[in-house]
Amino acid sequence: MTQMSGSLQVDLVGVGLNAIDTLIPLRHFPVRGSKTEYSNVSIMLGGQAASTVIACQTWGLGTRYVGKIGDDDAGRLHQAEFKRTGVDARLITVSNAASPQSLIIVDEGGERTVLCRRDDRLLMQPSDLQREWIVNSRALHVDGFETAAATQATTWAREAGIPVIADLDETYPGVDDLIANVDYLIVSRDFPSRLTRERNLGQALRKIKNRYGCKLAAATLGADGVIAWDGEDFHVNPAYHVPVTDTTGAGDVFHAGFIYGLLQEWPLARQLDFACAAAALNCTCSGARGGIKDVGAIEELMANTPHYDIANAAD
Repeated sequence: MTQMSGSLQVDLVGVGLNAIDTLIPLRHFPVRGSKTEYSNVSIMLGGQAASTVIACQTWGLGTRYVGKIGDDDAGRLHQAEFKRTGVDARLITVSNAASPQSLIIVDEGGERTVLCRRDDRLLMQPSDLQREWIVNSRALHVDGFETAAATQATTWAREAGIPVIADLDETYPGVDDLIANVDYLIVSRDFPSRLTRERNLGQALRKIKNRYGCKLAAATLGADGVIAWDGEDFHVNPAYHVPVTDTTGAGDVFHAGFIYGLLQEWPLARQLDFACAAAALNCTCSGARGGIKDVGAIEELMANTPHYDIANAAD
């Protein structure tokens, strides 16, 4: 196992998943027991934390990524992309291990189904981290899959007064300790109810903020945008109405947009709207990072594209 040492001050450090995504477009999701033809396959880079970091780097922030890769072609693809984009990559390389792979089936409406393969030897542990990688930053982002390592990173960030943003979609073992260190919790639609056993989404977000002390508890809602509870008000921001090619990576880019706005010290409403616009633009292209455009393109979409009409998301 090899890793790099030393670190510079950056705007954002991301700790979490990377992946190589194999995209398979289909007209319809296959019926069990059927045979389905496909016309093409695309190999693209992805992974929750890695994609969020790449987006922020594209928009001019200085970034660092911390994660594990195998010593295979997939791992070398990640290394090359981080180098090309200028990300300060702290990659822990595991000998004779396969880098994470995802098979992603994308239907005609752009909705994706993900099949994952991860080598257990690539699960990041707290001992893999160095404190200086985390605290030499203005913000920390974690995706929570490697929960113990994420908790260690957020503990260091909390001690250093660095804001923590988290992207969670599963109630992993130990997730309570992790969330206790999170300032801005932005999760998938179903996560709040699974965590709190409260079926009403608005009430579940209230419970999360009260229980863990987050500054913001929010859930992304696909075409319905996002709902966020700041302790005083609900902020509901609908998604932008765009032609959807592929929803892969929409959440990752949403988190990047939120972080970008946070570090610009924008009002919350503008942060959420920019994040929705960035995510929508990404959905117009294939792949987790296929539609990451510059800030000007995102602001142009915000100025000229209508939102979806949404119902009361807090219900």
